[in-house]
Amino acid sequence: MDLGIKDKNVLIVGASKGIGKSITIGFAQEGARITTIARSEDLLEQLNLKLKQIVDKDHTYYGADIMACDVNQLVNTIIKERGTFDIVVHNVGGSLVSRNYLGAFEEWQHALKFNAGAAIDMNKALIQPMIDKGWGRVIHISSISAQMLRGNPLYASAKAFLNAYVTTVGRSIASTGVVMSAVMPGAVAFEGSYWDTFTKTDPNRCEDFLRHHQAVGRFGTTNEIADVVLFMASEQASFMQAAIIPVAGANM
Repeated sequence: MDLGIKDKNVLIVGASKGIGKSITIGFAQEGARITTIARSEDLLEQLNLKLKQIVDKDHTYYGADIMACDVNQLVNTIIKERGTFDIVVHNVGGSLVSRNYLGAFEEWQHALKFNAGAAIDMNKALIQPMIDKGWGRVIHISSISAQMLRGNPLYASAKAFLNAYVTTVGRSIASTGVVMSAVMPGAVAFEGSYWDTFTKTDPNRCEDFLRHHQAVGRFGTTNEIADVVLFMASEQASFMQAAIIPVAGANM
């Protein structure tokens, strides 16, 4: 299947490792021109060299902490230097935020900014140029926690908010040629990840989780998430506006 991604101008936020890294490599294998953002500039540099080995284009990267920098200034600088993007993937956020469900709103607000707000700020500058040219794909990496509402309450609630944002805004721009969607990974294990650590330090905990919460009986891989993201970035996703897609091994 030709995904129609070759030569597309792609921005991936949170690209340096794990799911983001697999997504980035997948786009390179499809022949895209790639710009990446992450905190770990050294990892981005290594990744950029790998991308150029896959497809010789002017890939580049920006080392930035989206929770600490002026996101609007960063995005406007990137657009000025790299042009209008065809495809944007927001692989941002995480569950390593406060777990205090009786905490102050400030704690909830931090989780919300990390898992949704920073991407929303970026979209303010990224989406209008897509609308102006009549084509675009904006894909958010959410979490199955947004649907199951299990685990860290602050994280699950923030991702549920993100899903609501994707649904409402995705509908609002549906007629413009820009498809906004979200992919909800379940439990994914990769080197250095939460579940990868526990497979080594507490295998009984992993076995218990898989038995009770993963109908498929195993953890997912980063490539399994990346493949769905690539499809959602493709021409074939033209009738999938505001889609929220679980990729979670029949999470229970």
